[in-house]
Amino acid sequence: MQHMNNMNMYPTAVSPSQMNMPSMPQPMQVMVVEPFVYQALMSLKGKRVVLDTTRGPVNGIVVDAKPDHVVIQERDSTFFVRTCEIIWIMPETGK
Repeated sequence: MQHMNNMNMYPTAVSPSQMNMPSMPQPMQVMVVEPFVYQALMSLKGKRVVLDTTRGPVNGIVVDAKPDHVVIQERDSTFFVRTCEIIWIMPETGK
């Protein structure tokens, strides 16, 4: 917003606080953590699992688990799956 200065009639910048206007809220980053899903994934590190996700199933060994994602290894493929996309987790049993 601009304001006319009485001294020289050229516009000068005025901040919202100078005009008693509220400033716009700033965006905040939000991360959803599902502690029980994270705990379950941590307990399954090194084991074979099937994860059902919103995009379909993922099979493999749990290599690593973080609060926001899990790393699944299957042969030469590595999958990084966001925990918020997991519907259910099933450990695979040896046959």
